[in-house]
Amino acid sequence: MPEDAAAARRERLISRRKALGLTQEQLAGLLHVDPTTVARWERGETQPQPWLRPRLAKALRVSPERVAALLADPRSTGPGITTVVPRQLPAAVPDFTGRAAELNALTQMLDDAADRPGTVVISAIGGTAGVGKTALALRWAHQVADRFPDGQLHVNLRGFDPAGSPATPAEAIRRFLDGLGVPAERIPHDPDAQAALYRSLLADRRMLIVADNARDEQQVRPLLPASPGSLVLVTSRNQLTGLTAAESAWLLTLDVLPQAEAVHMLTARLGADRAAAEPGAVGEIAAMCAGLPLALAVASARAAARPGYPLAALAEELRDAGSRLDTLDADDPAASVRVVFSWSYRQLSGDASRMFRLLGLHPGPDISVPAAASLAAIRPSETRRLLRELARAHLITEQLPGRYAFHDLLRAYAAAQAREHDSEPERHEAIRRVLDHYLHTASHGSVILDPSRDPVTLTPPAPGTATEHPADHRQALAWFDAEHHVLLAAVTLADCTGFDGHAWQLAWAIASFLGNRGHYQEWAATQRTALSASARVRDAAGQAISRRMLAAACIALGDDEQAAAHLASSLALYQEFGDLPGEARVHRSLAWLAERQGRYADALGHAEQALRFYEANGNKAAEAPALNNVGWFHGLLGNYELARAYCRQALALCAETGNRSTEGYAWDSLGYAEHRLGNLREAVACYQRSLAIKLELGYRFGAADTLVHLGDTRHVGGQPGPAREAWQQALAIYEDLQHPNADEVRAKLASITDPGCQHSQSVAT
Repeated sequence: MPEDAAAARRERLISRRKALGLTQEQLAGLLHVDPTTVARWERGETQPQPWLRPRLAKALRVSPERVAALLADPRSTGPGITTVVPRQLPAAVPDFTGRAAELNALTQMLDDAADRPGTVVISAIGGTAGVGKTALALRWAHQVADRFPDGQLHVNLRGFDPAGSPATPAEAIRRFLDGLGVPAERIPHDPDAQAALYRSLLADRRMLIVADNARDEQQVRPLLPASPGSLVLVTSRNQLTGLTAAESAWLLTLDVLPQAEAVHMLTARLGADRAAAEPGAVGEIAAMCAGLPLALAVASARAAARPGYPLAALAEELRDAGSRLDTLDADDPAASVRVVFSWSYRQLSGDASRMFRLLGLHPGPDISVPAAASLAAIRPSETRRLLRELARAHLITEQLPGRYAFHDLLRAYAAAQAREHDSEPERHEAIRRVLDHYLHTASHGSVILDPSRDPVTLTPPAPGTATEHPADHRQALAWFDAEHHVLLAAVTLADCTGFDGHAWQLAWAIASFLGNRGHYQEWAATQRTALSASARVRDAAGQAISRRMLAAACIALGDDEQAAAHLASSLALYQEFGDLPGEARVHRSLAWLAERQGRYADALGHAEQALRFYEANGNKAAEAPALNNVGWFHGLLGNYELARAYCRQALALCAETGNRSTEGYAWDSLGYAEHRLGNLREAVACYQRSLAIKLELGYRFGAADTLVHLGDTRHVGGQPGPAREAWQQALAIYEDLQHPNADEVRAKLASITDPGCQHSQSVAT
């Protein structure tokens, strides 16, 4: 046998042994032969005797036929055909960085497959354009090439080629036959016969086949070997889920790089010294490139072309979202983020391309199916179909069931396409519909969270808007939690696009959620936006509400001066147009401001003024919290019996109206009165009921307050252990919310000397 054939045989035998993690000595032990015998086989001096080959097959975990193939002349494939060992892998990216988890996952997949001989291993790497699928595939393919001694085949299937000419399976197979050294005259003319010859040549061989840039499953299936031992590695911008269903392919989806890996990639390309000189700019460039490897490569190339140019200047160029894609254009179609995105965009159906463009108008960070349906004015069922098409194309990602997102560069590209293909009126109406979706759903959910709120009259939603209707407190809170950051972005979008009414009304609708969750800075910021928006359209009612709610946020943040100024302006506006319910609301907020300043008698006076209005108008939903407020302030003034009486009235009204929100606070106020009356056991029971309700409703800040009060009562009752436990739980919540009350609790835990309990109720919204 010629030397190259013998060498190939030895390489296959050694590779299989090493793939199983066996030393020569261990293999010899399994075969009951001397280790020098195995060594002579692997040096090509001798071959295993026929009687040993079944035992060798068992030790190597392959079939007897496979052992025969391992020991055969690798070039002989039939009469007149002699193959070579192809080494077709293109060079790997020289400065490849990151992706350690993905590389390890691929290797683990291959190791697991080695324990299941008899299968063709197929892995498909998917991800959006420019995310580094090919770079990862080639990097890993080179790492494991020695495990495939019969060679490596590679083909670019051009599934998203800008010329629109994907490679046919027949074309790919013909290239493979050429790579395997089959003479042209021996290649059949019929494509089916060529495919059959290809499968025959790969039978009983361990080969690595890399099919890069596949468009769909149909383009890949004819390239799959029919016999075990080989690995097919596919990359595609589409999700090739069909390969998983029919061929048990293992899928790996690439996301953009985390910030740390993106910075590492930039540093590797820019040079450590230059990156270290401007670390802030490097981090900002990485963020502006959204962690997309292609964008990072283009940005670093621009920086390399201008070595004396400050990186901060490049970061400044990238800050402008409108021109960011221009900055990330290297004047080469394959190295232009916009062009590379376009190759995927052009493959979409007409309806999916419209949906993609409209998603670029959405502020993010993600979107639900009903919101997307509102954006496009289509049925939710059709919306799901289009979103699935976009997800299969890796133009969006389903981050959570029913919630979709894409990174900032794709958002910028989608918005640019919308400006090019959709008229200004069409874009305007799409934004209106999605803002209507959030406004009407949030308004409905807000009243569920706080039934005592005075409703705001909204304009009916635009035709095509798909609003949601949470049925209870749990569903409403879950919706607000899911949409939290989207709602903040929606307020900004409304403010920037001329929807001033939506801006202040959305801020009103999310105020109860932000306040009860303890997001006071966001509460204040959205109300400042609301005040500006309502002033622009000279909406006096909107200004009165926005000032009152901004004052409430300022009280929560400890800014008494701003709170007092906004409440005075709000009260004057309500009095000007005779809005008595609005005046009552202001008095409730004035009561909490007076409490913060230690003016308990003034606080009680404001609370009683609000209560008289609600009693006179029969507004039981608002009367319950007003009764609780009056009871609480009586307690602060030392009128504990009166405090208990008012709080019990509040609880009775809560039971009648189903107001769980106020009930949680009323039990806390009653606990304070019982504590001061010396009824510590009753106080503990009240606080425990309050805590259970607040935790059930998701009122984390209110729960922390009650835990402090519970700890105070436990401490006075001579229970330092339970007191410390309650305070520690309160501290954990305050620290998570970054609230200054944490300092007071730390002092309690450090000294445990003061059993007094100061109380801060939820500010009226």
